Amino acid sequence: MNRTLLLFIVFVQLSFGVSFAQNNSAKAQQIESILSKLSIEEKAGQLNLIPITGEPTEKHLQMIRDGKVGSIIKSNGAAQNFKLQKIALEESKSGLPILFQEDVIHGYKTIAPIPLAEAASWDLEAIRKSAAVAAREAAAAGIQLTYAPMVDVCRDPRWGRIIEAAGEDPYLGSLVAAARVQGFQNSGENANQNILACVKHFAGYGASLAGRDYNIQDVSERELREVYLPPFQAAIDAGVASLMCAYTAYDGLPVTASKFLMQDVLRGEMGFKGLTMTDWQTIPNMVKIGVAENDTIATLMSMDAGIDMDMSSWKYVQLIPYLVKTGKITEKQVDDAVRQVLILKQKAGLLDDALALFNEKRQDKELLSKKNFADTKDIALKSMVLLKNKEQILPIKKTVKNIAVVGPFAKVKRDLLGWWACKGNPDDVISIYEGLEKEFGKDVNLTYAKGCEIDSFKRVGAHLIPEAVKVAQKADLVIVVLGEEYWMSGEGGGTASLHLPSYQEKLLAELAKTSKPIVSVIATGRPYILTQVADNSDAVLQAWMPGTVGGEAVAEVLSGKFNPCGKLPVTFPYHEGQVPIFHSYKKTSHTFNSGPKDNRYSTTYRDVQNAPLYPFGFGLSYTSFDYSAIELNSSEMTQEGSLKASVKITNTGKVAGREIVQLYLRDKFASVIRPMKELKDFALLDLEEGESKTVTFEITADKLSFIGRDYKTIVEAGEFTLFIGPNSSDLKETTFRLK
Repeated sequence: MNRTLLLFIVFVQLSFGVSFAQNNSAKAQQIESILSKLSIEEKAGQLNLIPITGEPTEKHLQMIRDGKVGSIIKSNGAAQNFKLQKIALEESKSGLPILFQEDVIHGYKTIAPIPLAEAASWDLEAIRKSAAVAAREAAAAGIQLTYAPMVDVCRDPRWGRIIEAAGEDPYLGSLVAAARVQGFQNSGENANQNILACVKHFAGYGASLAGRDYNIQDVSERELREVYLPPFQAAIDAGVASLMCAYTAYDGLPVTASKFLMQDVLRGEMGFKGLTMTDWQTIPNMVKIGVAENDTIATLMSMDAGIDMDMSSWKYVQLIPYLVKTGKITEKQVDDAVRQVLILKQKAGLLDDALALFNEKRQDKELLSKKNFADTKDIALKSMVLLKNKEQILPIKKTVKNIAVVGPFAKVKRDLLGWWACKGNPDDVISIYEGLEKEFGKDVNLTYAKGCEIDSFKRVGAHLIPEAVKVAQKADLVIVVLGEEYWMSGEGGGTASLHLPSYQEKLLAELAKTSKPIVSVIATGRPYILTQVADNSDAVLQAWMPGTVGGEAVAEVLSGKFNPCGKLPVTFPYHEGQVPIFHSYKKTSHTFNSGPKDNRYSTTYRDVQNAPLYPFGFGLSYTSFDYSAIELNSSEMTQEGSLKASVKITNTGKVAGREIVQLYLRDKFASVIRPMKELKDFALLDLEEGESKTVTFEITADKLSFIGRDYKTIVEAGEFTLFIGPNSSDLKETTFRLK
């Protein structure tokens, strides 16, 4: 390199380093200056997060003027939040801005598929773009922080909040967590298009006992570290700004009071530097569950654990001044928490020109824009999973001229948005029937019958089945749209049954008697038991709750305009009794396969098959893919080196398609019990008709590491089995040794 150029580069780097340090120093000084001028009451106010649903009351406005509100949840719109911000800036003594927060889970106004569906795409860039859409719209509507991503690993589909998760796998969940954090916090070219992310719920919330929400499950430290912490670590490494505690407990203490989890693990081991907050009313909940005698003790426990912000209970603003004055907590503890709030406000741009963030013209331009529709439709298409396609009935052939569209979810709109619809409006939603009309209406005659009613979980509307059968008998093809209403999943949406509500299974069974080709489209927020659905259908498409443009996406998949490529991020059980069911069970002394002689002494069931209906990672395409044997560049590797595993994939069908190639590993012998197999890598491969490509995975020591007996990450020498395939069950395998 030219010496002059080298010196110039060094000069620029040094100058940048000095500038960066000066900038950070100036930011720190700004915060310390603000902090030094606040009274203890104003400091407590900064830690108070209150809800305002609809129009603010005079009580709300007075609290803002009195400096008792640091953040607000549920207040939306550039106009309203501008007014509230103006009061905070001009009428409160501190003049500090409010941080507006909201549940922007998978979209603000343009609603994307539910997060579980997005994870089925395995497309991290598409997931990032979807989060970016949500961020741009929310920021334009006066929001600076979202309570997402939820990264709770979930292995029980009875739990309603599986809708908000990335599924059952810590590795996939970790990658999705990082992608969503990056999408929210780096959503566009301008900083004011970003919102701060809040990763939740720390930690173990997905282990909800018996699938019932808020039902405390006390997980072991090993399970916590192996299953539930990795996605949080990924979000932290991606720079997530804040974190929300779970309702769950660890070692007999609610997380909100756990110094071990919040201090030793989160801030110590995991290196989290951001703000921590409670979930809704978590502090007084400690009184309800009996670990604190009163709210004062609960507040003290929360402060001692290092929780910075109190959501909706008002306990911090009411009790912190008293706790400081009586010496129960120190003002330094309060300052540390307030400093975290101010850092967030600084990152959001609120400490520079807070009112500039609220612009109604920008809001009107951003919400429901063409670009947002396009990015949302892209993830909707990629998230759909083809579960069955007997004799390639799909895509729908040109010879089909009469289609009967049947089912209680064919024309719904609100239910396609899911539980966390934020400001999504059903009037903006394209229903599945409307999508079919747009895609097929000119060339195909569509008829419709509802088939049955949905009235909570009651079995009603069977009288509609005969009419649906008559409509089906006159058609060349029947599309049956089955599912659940939006409120049946989501927070508080635990269900004991995993069968589709009402008479939907009966409706499908009666339609099957017509011998007409049947395509079942499933619009749900969780895995249901689709065993009877699969038996009575020629094709099954898991469409999930696909969002604002979901109806178009469904139609384009059915027509073949888009070749489905989604893969399940969660196992679909064959029977309810298999739950919890997931792909990475730990090894046992007895086999998971009873064999041809039905060995009783095996880890199996006597009454139903052991295998799930559809395994983790499963998903079909309109084309087919052939996998070669796995080739290793060596049969051994060292801990300092790596090993490469290659497999050739060939598109053996007649159309272009995407295959998601998955790599799993098994540690044959270890110092602690290890899983049968673990997902460790995957690749998205786009292949034209007849095309072949070789996928090469690099195996490094980090892929072979695990949590040892002392709960430290270790790597042990020994033999490993390496699997590559299209899902967690259909796998090629080979072995290698780590020296």
